[in-house]
Amino acid sequence: MNIDLTDTTSGEINSTLVTARRAMGSPAVGMVLTLVIVTDEGSHYDALKAANEASKEHPSRILVVVRRPGRSPRDRATARLDAEVRVGGETGTGETVLLRLHGELAGHAHSVVLPLLLPDAPVVVWWPADAPEHPSKDPLGALAQRRITDAAETEDPVSALRLRARSYAPGDTDLAWTRVTLWRSVLAAALDQGQTPITGAVVEGEEYNPSVDLLALWLAARLEVPVRRVVSEGPGITAVRMATGEGDVCLVRGSGSLARLSVPGQPDRGVALHRRSTAELIAEELRRLDPDETYAQAVGFGLDRLERPGAAAATGGAAEPAEDAEPAEEPAAEPAGGAGSPSAKGAGRSRAKRSGGKEAR
Repeated sequence: MNIDLTDTTSGEINSTLVTARRAMGSPAVGMVLTLVIVTDEGSHYDALKAANEASKEHPSRILVVVRRPGRSPRDRATARLDAEVRVGGETGTGETVLLRLHGELAGHAHSVVLPLLLPDAPVVVWWPADAPEHPSKDPLGALAQRRITDAAETEDPVSALRLRARSYAPGDTDLAWTRVTLWRSVLAAALDQGQTPITGAVVEGEEYNPSVDLLALWLAARLEVPVRRVVSEGPGITAVRMATGEGDVCLVRGSGSLARLSVPGQPDRGVALHRRSTAELIAEELRRLDPDETYAQAVGFGLDRLERPGAAAATGGAAEPAEDAEPAEEPAAEPAGGAGSPSAKGAGRSRAKRSGGKEAR
């Protein structure tokens, strides 16, 4: 059921939602959170499609905010709210409201969204692109327990990661980080099997892929060894190589969804590392709404502390520690059970051994 409302108000939208639920025969509200998507006309279709897929796992009220401030002085001086209410069909057990804010109202989206939030339910705000510099200080971001950005959708992903590090607040996360969850899980499980200390690491991937940088930052922070970030042709992350006294621990993925894991003293084996859709990434982020301390430590570790030898180094073999590498700071303690949580550093055991083969979120 789709209902168009022109020049409407938040109160009228709420009344329409109640009427639509009753008409569908489900007056009770069975949704667990409100997902606010802040996007533009060109991107709202793909973002809404991903959110609808994720809502099958997490029934949600989805509010899509599309700002249309206008180009002419007359358009900018007006204030009008148009809405499209969708209940049933592709929305499943959830609800979708597409909000178009015209003129001056475009600068006051929070005043429109606030009355539409589900009572006593978490709020998640997602910027598929063009996220604010400080998501937690944004009027919409201030309403949320979780704020999702995507550095991969920016013109300069490296600068975006630096900005995310400076502006981080508990509850912030980035889809570039979510994309490396499977890699972190496999690497943590592989390291749990070994006893030999890791002396250095190399992460290979596309030049302008922030997930490659975040995976390298995570390894550098957790292993406390020099990590080189080198460029490959991709797609995405192509390999992680960690040097030990017994040989390299390697996780290599080509263009397919199957990676090869090599551990010294063990036969090579295949590992499923498929490239997940945006809907799968959003669904993962909605499973846990508490602050992601592992992401905070990784993004705040410092991109300047990674070694970047250039594209030619992408064909290199074993990872060797740099002689002049700056020692990593002692990582902050985090709750046990997260992917990449530290294990004991006693004699005879690897500093690299980590518990937490499970996904971080």
